[in-house]
Amino acid sequence: MTSVLLSHPTGNANVRAATAALYRAGFLQAFHSCLCWNSRSPLAGFLPRDLRLELERRSFPNLPLPLQHSYPWREAGRLAAVRFGWRRLLRHEAGLFSIDRVLDSFDRCVASTLTRRLGLLAVYAYEDAALATFVSAQRLGLLRLYELPIGYWKSARKIFAEEADLQPEWASTLTGLRDSAAKLARKDAELELADTVFVASQFVRDTLESHQACHVPIHVLPYGAPPPTIEPLRGAGSGPLRILFVGSLGQRKGLSYLLEAVDQLGDAVTLTLIGRPTSTSCSPLNTALQRHTTIPSLPHAAILEQMRQHDVLVFPSLFEGFGLVLTEALSQGLPLIATPHTAAPDLIRDGVEGFIVPIRDSFAIAQRLAELASDRDQLAAMRQACLRRAAAISWSTYQTAMVQAVAPLVGQSPVLS
Repeated sequence: MTSVLLSHPTGNANVRAATAALYRAGFLQAFHSCLCWNSRSPLAGFLPRDLRLELERRSFPNLPLPLQHSYPWREAGRLAAVRFGWRRLLRHEAGLFSIDRVLDSFDRCVASTLTRRLGLLAVYAYEDAALATFVSAQRLGLLRLYELPIGYWKSARKIFAEEADLQPEWASTLTGLRDSAAKLARKDAELELADTVFVASQFVRDTLESHQACHVPIHVLPYGAPPPTIEPLRGAGSGPLRILFVGSLGQRKGLSYLLEAVDQLGDAVTLTLIGRPTSTSCSPLNTALQRHTTIPSLPHAAILEQMRQHDVLVFPSLFEGFGLVLTEALSQGLPLIATPHTAAPDLIRDGVEGFIVPIRDSFAIAQRLAELASDRDQLAAMRQACLRRAAAISWSTYQTAMVQAVAPLVGQSPVLS
């Protein structure tokens, strides 16, 4: 019985896994996204390679085309504005093609379709793109399943405010402090309308519970890892320890603490940063971009290749939901150094596949990096442990858990074909 409509504006790796699982279980009635690109379209062969690769990230080949529904015009405008640097159109919350305007428009479009769907029992939507959908679903008596991909906003604001005081030079990179009261109220309204909440880490659940922000069941379903690489792992070597960071370049990710740790170790390490700055007016960040190897963006396969060429991934995030880069690193045999404000405690054992360090602790990061730099046998053992762990937390494991959680909510048997 196809009884669930799932909507997500962009359709990232976890959404692909969720929709594929619900479809194979026979639960998925429709999938809605801003862009659903048909990679088999005759038009594909005439597009520039970079545009084609961008659109491929918005294709869903595991879903039949009739199940895919898209609302592309505003998201296409946003992508164009990003490409051509039309900053006024992207202005936070107010710009015509700001991400907030995209999400609101998408949410309203999905909501308008619900009355036309016979046999629908539940809608599954994500933070910032669920309010109109849930209001319509409530009116129609539909179950409302909500996924919160990052910690609760009140916890975020507390940490960001503290950080702005501790590291004022980095305050401009804390974009979460710019959210309006209306945007924050919308987040709470979505939570209030939800019948069940799904989160990907215990950290997110803890932020909800610490503020008593959720009064319905919360399911913790950690995301999965890609298949472990079959490529030969990089040798331990004796040169500088090669450190990798992947993510937006700003203080939410704890970047200043990584940079301080690297400075403490000097020539014993090298650092590669993959990501785009969240601010152009942060002086220490601009200095770091000149000092270290910086790559603004790479296709997914190229990021995995970079992971195979490095010795350790450092992810010192202050506030996260999960951090897909963590499972991707495990799949490439890359040990982790991460904080408990990520999914790291859900994924790894401290000292086995990597290390868990406190937030805001550059000394702890430096200690662990120095340990790996001086003990290459330990590093090699961690690499192998990462591959084993990735195999144990595959996307299929996540999909099975999702179907088992959703099935009783829609009155179905939890069978995944």
